[in-house]
Amino acid sequence: MGLDVHNPVFAVSAATILAFVFFSLVFKEQAGEFFGWLRPALTSKFDWVFMLSGNIFVLFSLLLVVTPYGKIRLGGDDAKPDYSYAGWFAMLFAAGMGIGLVFWGVAEPISHYGAALGGIAEAEGVRTDWAPAGAAAGDPAAARDLAMAATIFHWGLHPWAVYAVVALSLAFFSFNRGLPLTMRSVFYPIFGKYTWGIPGHIIDVLAVFATIFGLATSLGLGAEQALGGLNHLFGVPVTDGMKVLLIIAITAFALVSVVAGLDKGVKRLSEANMILAAILLVLVIIVGPTMAIFTGFFDNMWAYAVNLPALSGVVGREDTNFMQGWTAFYWAWWISWSPFVGMFIARISRGRTVREFVLCVMIIPTIVGAIWMTVFGGAALDQIMGDGGQALKDAALEIKMYVLFESFPLSGILSFVGIILVIVFFVTSSDSGSLVIDTITAGGKTNAPTAQRVFWCILEGAIAIALLLGGGLAALQAAAIATGFPFAIVLVLMCVSLFLGLRKARAGE
Repeated sequence: MGLDVHNPVFAVSAATILAFVFFSLVFKEQAGEFFGWLRPALTSKFDWVFMLSGNIFVLFSLLLVVTPYGKIRLGGDDAKPDYSYAGWFAMLFAAGMGIGLVFWGVAEPISHYGAALGGIAEAEGVRTDWAPAGAAAGDPAAARDLAMAATIFHWGLHPWAVYAVVALSLAFFSFNRGLPLTMRSVFYPIFGKYTWGIPGHIIDVLAVFATIFGLATSLGLGAEQALGGLNHLFGVPVTDGMKVLLIIAITAFALVSVVAGLDKGVKRLSEANMILAAILLVLVIIVGPTMAIFTGFFDNMWAYAVNLPALSGVVGREDTNFMQGWTAFYWAWWISWSPFVGMFIARISRGRTVREFVLCVMIIPTIVGAIWMTVFGGAALDQIMGDGGQALKDAALEIKMYVLFESFPLSGILSFVGIILVIVFFVTSSDSGSLVIDTITAGGKTNAPTAQRVFWCILEGAIAIALLLGGGLAALQAAAIATGFPFAIVLVLMCVSLFLGLRKARAGE
């Protein structure tokens, strides 16, 4: 079959990651201590980098919508979309946030609500004092609004702007300029011929690191939640051995999809994901506090809009624990995912105009995410603000969704669908991530040998195992932040390069 790699990107990336897995598994205690130190060290010193870059991505993306550059079509004036809106939305949404939404949909609003009342929310030892838009202590309604605003903020415009910048840059320089579909191509207006030399190698290697560690974070979260659900529903023991077995099993399913390819494997699984997610969403609306959910959506979107300036502020923040413990981590996580999600979205977005692309990639997923958080988070807060929420507050992060379902009719069915949804999201993240990493390490080729995609898929599972055994959730989060930090700088430069490229295209050059 042979190999089709882009040396030294493949060699450096593979060797470094294999060494990381080896040392994390052999020196588990030292790895745990290191990861425990790394996350707070980075977020406390460089929180302003993540906050400022996130705001830049939102403003830059929205600027493209209202300028003449928005009329430029990806692939040229005569290009037609490869996928329908339904298929396009399903793939970009499943790849972008699936596992995270399911994991944090119940847990995050509860954490913010408790802290907004004047308490301290604990999440893996991170103190998250919360009052960015004014104190809400003693006012449950105000605390609820702040909690939902903060949750939607972390899953709304800012993360999708990160994806939009990367995806649009890759799509434009690949489809409109004929350059390889890889991260280095985006920087041609800045580096010129040196794009194909050492600067380009460094960018692609950083992209591989960011992608694989960002994916490992989500895969680890998915394993924690799926096993928590299996324990809650069927009594399956929650042990390190079971977590490893679960990751191995799901990685095996991902391998099947990887071998099948984009259209036969990833596309079909993504569509199945959306159907499962829709079923679970509708069931919770029907059996949960239906009227509170419907009215809550508009209240939550208004709270998000009103609190957005305070939440996205960089200077004068008094809620540093919240900004560092939650927001800086989230922005680093999205940035670390951006090469993977961005390249994946780019591959499926030929034929869209820049304006259509940005609006659809930013606005539609933000609304869908807000609906998801309103249904699950809103139902959880409704229960906590009532008389039956103590068990929900006391539950571990990974099983809060299942504990919420216990108060509803059909709780067993809801929990079972939830477990299947987590697993399928797990698979789609792994298989689409493998396709993207293989594309980067093959120099932008989208039809590299299957053996290479299999290699990266297996390596993703190995990293998730190494991080879970070497420090648990804190290690997963630390890895995402460590790779997201240098890539935040890369993405800011990407905005400059994309603007230069669009300006030339607009001028007919």
